[in-house]
Amino acid sequence: MPILKSGGVADPKMPRAGTLPLRSSRNPFDEVPGLEEEPGGLGTLPNGTSCRRRATLDKLAGLSPFRLGWPTGRRAGSPGDGQPRSFLGRVLPPGIRRSSADFGLLTRLQGLRAQGGDEEAARRLAFLRLGRGSKPRRASLAERVVPAGEAAPEPPPKIPEPPKIKQPLSVLEILSLIQRRELARADEHILELEAEELAASGGVSPGAPQSEGGRRARDVALLYEALQRELWALVRETLAGPGPGAGAGASAVAQLAQVLVQEEAADGRRGPGAARRLRARWADAVARAARERLEAAAPGAPGGLAGQLEALRARLLEDMAAVRGRLAPAYPAGLGAFGVYLRGYHGALADWLGAAARRRLPLADRYALLHWHNQVYPREVLGLVDMVALENGELGPLLSPGTLRGLEDECVTDVKAQTRAALLRALQEDAERWPCAEDAPSSLAQDVCELLEEHTEKAPRISQEFGERMAHCCLGGLAEFLQSFQQRVERFHENPVIRELPPDTYISKTIALVNCGPPLRALAERMARVGPPESEPAREASASALDRVTRLCHRVLADLLFQELQPHFKKLMRRKWLTSTEALDGIVGTLGAQALALRRMQDEPYQALVAELHRRALVEYVRPLLRGRLRCRSARTRSRVAGRLREDAAQLQRLFRRLESQASWLDAVVPHLAEVLQLEDTPSIQVEVGVLVRDYPDIRQKHVAALLDVRGLHNAAARQEILAVARDLELSESCALSPPRDCAFFTDIPVPRASFCLSLPLFLGRLPVSRLACLPLRPRPPSRARPQAQR
Repeated sequence: MPILKSGGVADPKMPRAGTLPLRSSRNPFDEVPGLEEEPGGLGTLPNGTSCRRRATLDKLAGLSPFRLGWPTGRRAGSPGDGQPRSFLGRVLPPGIRRSSADFGLLTRLQGLRAQGGDEEAARRLAFLRLGRGSKPRRASLAERVVPAGEAAPEPPPKIPEPPKIKQPLSVLEILSLIQRRELARADEHILELEAEELAASGGVSPGAPQSEGGRRARDVALLYEALQRELWALVRETLAGPGPGAGAGASAVAQLAQVLVQEEAADGRRGPGAARRLRARWADAVARAARERLEAAAPGAPGGLAGQLEALRARLLEDMAAVRGRLAPAYPAGLGAFGVYLRGYHGALADWLGAAARRRLPLADRYALLHWHNQVYPREVLGLVDMVALENGELGPLLSPGTLRGLEDECVTDVKAQTRAALLRALQEDAERWPCAEDAPSSLAQDVCELLEEHTEKAPRISQEFGERMAHCCLGGLAEFLQSFQQRVERFHENPVIRELPPDTYISKTIALVNCGPPLRALAERMARVGPPESEPAREASASALDRVTRLCHRVLADLLFQELQPHFKKLMRRKWLTSTEALDGIVGTLGAQALALRRMQDEPYQALVAELHRRALVEYVRPLLRGRLRCRSARTRSRVAGRLREDAAQLQRLFRRLESQASWLDAVVPHLAEVLQLEDTPSIQVEVGVLVRDYPDIRQKHVAALLDVRGLHNAAARQEILAVARDLELSESCALSPPRDCAFFTDIPVPRASFCLSLPLFLGRLPVSRLACLPLRPRPPSRARPQAQR
């Protein structure tokens, strides 16, 4: 039985502390691979085996540093400390990197590592510590040499250790750096490994079998793949926003930027054929991340395509604000990070809009897409972005010109078809209510304007060219509608059933039809101004149709009014007219009463109607005068007639001024006629006739002659001098433009018979005396009106 150093007797059945139980005289560790003899051991075990052998943790427990997650498989203080080892624990010479088999074993042991975990490793370590026991404290060299109570000598000076050589990391250690996102440091070691691979493969022929250099090339490729996965994950996470676990901190972005700088410098050394172009791949990764962000924002937005575009705008502004304030400052200025992100989002947005444009969109969605592309994006997105940060300052269009033109063509085609059908339907529904006795207001003009203005207002906000095309399209549709409207109005007034309606109802419906003109005319004018020059024929057609409708309705209203005024006009220019104002009072009272109903008309047609009533009232007033109802034989009679004409003219002028008539050119016609009747000397009459001819170019010689007949001027010489003024006008008529229809006055006053214009004494004086006896002189029958006028 062996005796221990402490003096006790060791029980062979009890295991010694720090040893394994012995069941036989044969040492079970003799056949265990991996047992090493340790020089300077403590002797032999009780079974006779040497204590110089020790089972390493790797081989005894079947554990590897990679399975336990340890950096190395050795204990502190063992030979080769700080030097790289292979997977089997062998110490590698300085400068030699672990084999690539470690990277392959890691992939095979991922399952075992996940199953065992840290708990299994902790249990095994605790068991081994129990077997070995506590480590005894050994006396230091100074305690063993220097006796107790004496001062210890000074320690010898320390010899400076040689600088440790920086050992390269293994593939697994580089991968661990990537997983911990120490990307810049990992990229440095990848570049070193790549340099070793290039140096090792420099003398290998292309047909040689795979060697250590080939395995290193595969390791470099795998490490680059892992590195890029983490880099592009950082790109996505930093766009998502800062937060715990998001990796959006400035340090993470700085790591990414440093890797890009290092790789760009390495590409300069690699050459064009071997360059990895990590900066271009970074830009692609930014574009992919932007596409994911935009696609995630658009589908959940309410409101159709317009709502999706608004969600895209909000996401763009949010992300570009994050890039400007948080991400771009973390990149070096040479990378142009802001421009890269902006181009990435611009390209992703172009792809999204292109896919939307290829779908069959409703008209409203096409308008929204075109407006967002042409106005919202340049103004509300790019307008808030610092375009100076771009290298060339240009991004290019989101959609190609051909795609935009196709969308515009589809909009024009749909608008043309939809508006035509809608306008005809509105006209049909409104015309069905015209014959009804109910005086219901018409909304036809408002409906038409709203229908067309919806398109003519949207299109110019998209682009000027598109606004011109849309205005031309809508103006053509309006011209077709107004032609149909004109035909409907004509049939309405020609219908005998309509004439049987009560006068007030008939007048109200006619006024309602007239009121459709001003807004539709204004709409046509606006579209013609916006549209191209080719829109002028459509504008003229629209104006012509509205003019015909307005004139027809005005004529109907005027006829109804003057039918009521006709009895009063028949009383003019008679004997009672000189002494009584009954006839003119009836005219003024009727016109004033009917003006209240006409006030419901729009301003433009109302003023035109009042001007027409003004002209027609004066025409009806002057007509009986020039037809010879009244003959003046004396100066007193001419003075009374002229005074009466001036009084009536002043009263009519006050009436139409109160009715807001713009035909002020009519106010002077009756006073001029009164002056011609009252003046006595021929030169004064000639001057007044000249003024009359100047103010009213449509007056003719027959009208002046009829006026001279009313005055009672039969002096042939005086008549010829006065009529010369009118004759000169007739001779120059071919060189002068005829007055417009609304400025014609005497044209509507026909003279029933030719006035006596022959200067009989002058004519007889030129004839021979022998011929005078042959002239059949017949006495002129007396006129019935002359004696009355002479009275």
